[in-house]
Amino acid sequence: MSQQQLDEETPLLLPLQRKARTPLPWRQFSIILFLQLAEPLTSQVIAPFAPQLIRDIGITNGDETSVGYYVGLMYSLFFATQALTVLHWSRISDHIGRKPVILTGLFGLPISMYCFGLSTTFSGLVLSRALNGALNGNVGVIKSMMVDITDSTNLAQAYAYMPLAWSTGGTIGPLVGGLLSRPVEQFPNVFGHSQFLKTYPYSLACAVPATFSALAWIVTFLFLRETVPTRVTLGRFLRSKYHNDTIPGPVTLTGSSDSLSTEDSARPANSDDSKPLPLRSLLIPRVIIAAGNYAALSLLDIAFRDVQPLFFATPIELGGLGLDPSRIGNILAIYGVINGLFQILFFADLHDRFGSKIIYSAAMAAGAPMIVIFPILNAVARVQGLSFTLWAIVGLQLALSMILNLAYACVFIYIAAASPNQASFGATNGIAQLGVSIVRAIGPASATSTFSLSIRNPHHAWIIYYYMIALVCIGIFASLFLPRQLWKNQN
Repeated sequence: MSQQQLDEETPLLLPLQRKARTPLPWRQFSIILFLQLAEPLTSQVIAPFAPQLIRDIGITNGDETSVGYYVGLMYSLFFATQALTVLHWSRISDHIGRKPVILTGLFGLPISMYCFGLSTTFSGLVLSRALNGALNGNVGVIKSMMVDITDSTNLAQAYAYMPLAWSTGGTIGPLVGGLLSRPVEQFPNVFGHSQFLKTYPYSLACAVPATFSALAWIVTFLFLRETVPTRVTLGRFLRSKYHNDTIPGPVTLTGSSDSLSTEDSARPANSDDSKPLPLRSLLIPRVIIAAGNYAALSLLDIAFRDVQPLFFATPIELGGLGLDPSRIGNILAIYGVINGLFQILFFADLHDRFGSKIIYSAAMAAGAPMIVIFPILNAVARVQGLSFTLWAIVGLQLALSMILNLAYACVFIYIAAASPNQASFGATNGIAQLGVSIVRAIGPASATSTFSLSIRNPHHAWIIYYYMIALVCIGIFASLFLPRQLWKNQN
């Protein structure tokens, strides 16, 4: 009788219990965050002195209007060469392991940065910058390793920490570049007698990220643990590629590891899930959708990041705010710190409550008012100057920008879920990073050129905002294809 009563009173649909969040493997995770500093440091350290460097090498022959062209060419070259290699690095890491690929990239980064600091010709700058971009394909491999050491319960928490590494590197890089470039002039009492620094005034600024990359190589070699459970040697992989042989005898990762989830470790090594898929098998709708959203988000974000400091520096009468470089630097540095903390403190909980789709869609929608604030700021500055109201609106724009940055962690989660199997995480990340590198190669030039056109001709004053609103619409349209529930693997 009691059993019958229990059966009748028991609800047919029991409430779903949320799985407890798995603790992050902090030892390996902190090493990954440390490694992520290498790309923003090496790519952003040249920002403060790049225009003066172009003037010093004489490539413009005194034509000041050409300085921006050559500076933009250096930036675009970095992402263009990254686009050529990032997919290959990521696919190789699925076969031979993440650690060897990361070590290879970190070995070349110091060389490229030292060469950049010692270059006295534009061709030397081009070659070293190209090498830098080619070896920074590690960014996709590091994201794959982050997926390897997490599971579905703590992946959002892990990705919430990524903006902290990027914000830190993106803040320290320009500070180092501005402080240590031309040290003989800035610190004559300390470096005034150094003939080497007089000949190579930018070598010291480039030596800092180069030395950091060398230190990162040592840390990786000594402490980073491999996360690919089955892999082959480089020789076998190359023979299989060039002789059309099947890859024999994958080496199984031995020893206990805190970097692999229980579900991943339980999969048998001979299952389909342990074999990286060919590139053709990865070009499926869900991978394309995830990669397309990542590219759309990156195009909007990099356009905003390039236009924002230009807008701040442009005189009020031409449509900007007329801020000095030190004030602009302070604004961006403060934003970088607050944004990193905001992502860490709030993203994981927001994701647990609302899910990836709602947060991503809301973040992309925040891009529209973020762009509309630009002309509002100029209108307020024309009437009130640098008033409290203006700074409050600047703060609102930066807050909307932080909301936009929530979309990055969401799209990374979608990319991880889009991979057809666990063994193809690297190649899937490589496809996504390839698209991002392409849009980052063309995004800065297109945004800054449109901004220049808008301030040069009063009749085209709003064209830059139309352009950026169009990027927001593209991002919102792409987000419609993302599913509310993450994709599930069939195997």
